[in-house]
Formats: sequence, C-alpha cells, structure tokens
Amino acid sequence: MSPLPPTINIFEKAARKAGKVIIRDFGEVENLQIKSKGVGDFVTNTDLKVEKILLETLQYYFPNFTYISEESEKIDGDKETIVIDPIDGTTNFIHGIPYLGIVISKIVDEEIIDGVIYNPITNDFYWASKGQGSWCNNKRIRVSKRELFQDCVVGTGFSHSKAKQKNFFKEKELVLKNSTGIRGMGSAAIDLAYVASGKLDAFWERNLNIWDVSAGVILVLEAGGKVTKTDGTEWQIDSKDILVSNLNIHDIVKEKLDII
Repeated sequence: MSPLPPTINIFEKAARKAGKVIIRDFGEVENLQIKSKGVGDFVTNTDLKVEKILLETLQYYFPNFTYISEESEKIDGDKETIVIDPIDGTTNFIHGIPYLGIVISKIVDEEIIDGVIYNPITNDFYWASKGQGSWCNNKRIRVSKRELFQDCVVGTGFSHSKAKQKNFFKEKELVLKNSTGIRGMGSAAIDLAYVASGKLDAFWERNLNIWDVSAGVILVLEAGGKVTKTDGTEWQIDSKDILVSNLNIHDIVKEKLDII
C-alpha cells in the first residue's frame, strides 16, 4: 500500500504511544482507580492517562483545532475538529476482556474525513480517510457480501435504560430468530470496525455519542457499507443511534428494528 495519509500517520503515532499505557495496565485491575459515572459506565486512571497523551501529541501537530474527548471538557478552536475516545470499551478493559479501542477522528464541516481505531491488546490498527478506502494492518478491508439474512451475524450494544430495554429485547428477538446470531462486543468502535472488515454483517445501537462511532462510521463507508439511523433516515454527527451493514441486508435489518 502507499504511505499513510499525513493525518492518519499522526493519529497512528498518538494512538500507539498512548496504547503502551493500556498494554501496561491491562489485566492489572487491582492497581486501577475506577470511578463510576453511572450504571455500567466507568472511567479509570488509565482512561485519563491515555487521554492526556493523545491530547498532548495531537495538539502538538494540530494546535488550533477544536477537540472533543469523552473524559474532558471541549477545547474550542477552529472549524476542524478532532474527536477522541481514549478507551472505547472501558468495562472490557477493567475485566481483562481484549475488545477495546483508542478512537481518533477528524471532522470538517460536519463530515468525518479521517478516522482510526487502535486495539493495542490485539495490535489491530484500523484506519480510513475519505476516498482512500478502509484498512487494517496494511490490508484493505471491505464489508461482507452476504445477502441472506439467515447467514448473517449482527452486532449490538446493550442499554442500561429500563425504558428502552423492553423494545431492545423485542428487536433482539426478531434479529436473533432470523439470523445466524447476535454478538455484543462491549465496544461500539470495535463492532463498527468488524462490520467494515466483514466479520460482522451489521450492527445497531442507541444512546451513543460521537466519540463512540466517529471513526467507525468512515471505516464502514470507505469499506463499501451503509450508515443510517436505526429507522433508516440519514445519520448525522449529532445522531444518537446508528445502523450499519453491508448494502445487501440494510433494509432487512431496519425492518427488524422498526417496531418502536
């Protein structure tokens, strides 16, 4: 493949540097300082250390950008925005489950144009830039080509909102009984990367933030997939729910979710 685009090259440098902290702390739960932000929502001292390294590295190269990060206040700058999730899958990290990712993306005029997802535990580095395709570890990746929903594996996340659980279980039942199965990785970023690489055929979740999905969105699009809200309408950077899949089954999945 050709050399990485300049922005992706810098993102990779930041992610790999910060990833060393995750590798060092992974599996050392007795040494973690864990704070609950809500039911099933945690932040650790590792999240904060990773975020600090990412911000320091990225601001060195992009000092005038706006920065949005999960664990810090927004840093106002110019119209070009960098979005960061220091550890997407913090609960997995706490429990020693290796499904997690450092997420960095760049947004210009409300369009995601660059994104990376790096899992330092498995050493998988996913990246995509507008018009450059999607890649993992120097190999081009593409969404699956499956057409029969009964052959598909679908990813999802699990909401702790009691008000939404009833509908979610209805959706899960409809998807499960018509497909090969459902997977919940505990990291929306990894789920989206798996759709982009054809490991999952589709993914849906609600109550997500831009830092959860920003890099995954461009990965799926550049890998030939489709991204909408769960009702099939246009996904935008302020959308809270998302449905991604290959082009063949998107409408089928939407129909299973169209019960609310």
